[in-house]
Amino acid sequence: MALHAVSPAAAASPPCTLSSARRIPQRPGCGCLSNRSSLLSFSTNFMNLHSGAVGFFSVPLVFQHSDKRRVALAVLRHATIEEIEAEKTIIEDQAKEKMEKALETMQTNFNTVRTGRANPAMLDRIEVEYYGTPVNLKSIAQINTPDASSLLIQPFDKSCLKLIEKAIVAANIGVTPSNDGEVIRVTVPPLTSDRRKEMAKTVAKLSEEGKVAIRNIRRDAIKAYDKLEKEKKLSEDNKKDLSADLQKITDEYMKKVESIQKAKEQELSKV
Repeated sequence: MALHAVSPAAAASPPCTLSSARRIPQRPGCGCLSNRSSLLSFSTNFMNLHSGAVGFFSVPLVFQHSDKRRVALAVLRHATIEEIEAEKTIIEDQAKEKMEKALETMQTNFNTVRTGRANPAMLDRIEVEYYGTPVNLKSIAQINTPDASSLLIQPFDKSCLKLIEKAIVAANIGVTPSNDGEVIRVTVPPLTSDRRKEMAKTVAKLSEEGKVAIRNIRRDAIKAYDKLEKEKKLSEDNKKDLSADLQKITDEYMKKVESIQKAKEQELSKV
């Protein structure tokens, strides 16, 4: 198949058939041009054929078949601004939703870290073997805070009092439950200096887990942009711009993680 270039002037002229277009020099034996031509254009997710002149990424090209029967003329382009914005919105919205969930998970984990004050959330992760099945403590008992230093646990089924007591001891959260046969009382002692340091390390670890989750979400979004680039729906510059915007979103959520961590550390420092 022979390849000939069309002049820039011809590419800038209105669509026309080859019969009215400027003749293109040919080498002997390469075949003659047909009067039938097609314009091929494609965007993000569609391809249409039109009659007219040609260009290929701003470089006009004519593809001539040696069978002397037809000529395929093409114009190839990337996605329109509107199509790029649509793809960007979808990918960024999905990334933000996942990052919000990562923050919520981290906050829930922070709530289970004991501070100097009684908080029902410190029992969120405790599971009780109830009739052979592990269930969350809050699903089988009501938990109240009668004062700042104690918790009151009242099970819906009194037969599981001992099971709840055992589960709290096994959780090793720094409290000792007291079972009076009706309810379980949990006194929350003040944090010692060593215990505060230990809790601070736990908070730092949970914070880093949150950051890793957000980085992984960003990585998956970048892969989505890479896929669009491979499919020729985005140019390299498009992908760089979109990736830069995504990094700004990631940085915002990293700051939120640090803010939540700082608030928890301040809570731990209070006597």
